[in-house]
Amino acid sequence: MRILKYLLAGIVFGIVMAKSEAISWYRIQEMFRFQSFHMYGIIGVAVTMGILGVFLIKKYKIRDYHGNPILFHPKDKSISRYLIGGTIFGMGWALSGACPGPMVVNIGFGFLTMSIVFIFAIIGTYLYGLLQSKLPH
Repeated sequence: MRILKYLLAGIVFGIVMAKSEAISWYRIQEMFRFQSFHMYGIIGVAVTMGILGVFLIKKYKIRDYHGNPILFHPKDKSISRYLIGGTIFGMGWALSGACPGPMVVNIGFGFLTMSIVFIFAIIGTYLYGLLQSKLPH
């Protein structure tokens, strides 16, 4: 029963991603070719909602569902690590036509070739876990 809320949230997320066309390989390619504002609009709304959410959490000292305070730690001022990580993430996104959310939704919609991308995303995540202590953070 506890897993039901996560399953329902995932289904709603998938429907929203599909209806907004955020899972469309063509929409993602349009974005990387600067041919359409569609995906930038979706990302802009997501960033705005994130900023609003963090603002409200900080202002009202909202706690998690266990009652623990939600903490925000200051970020490293070194921009090179963000540029390198963002470039790697963006290249993977542009080459595969999907970031992690749409990748899973595409599999759910029956685009089984995305399973290859998903497998390599899992492998990449695993390798990062192995190499994390050796990487500059």
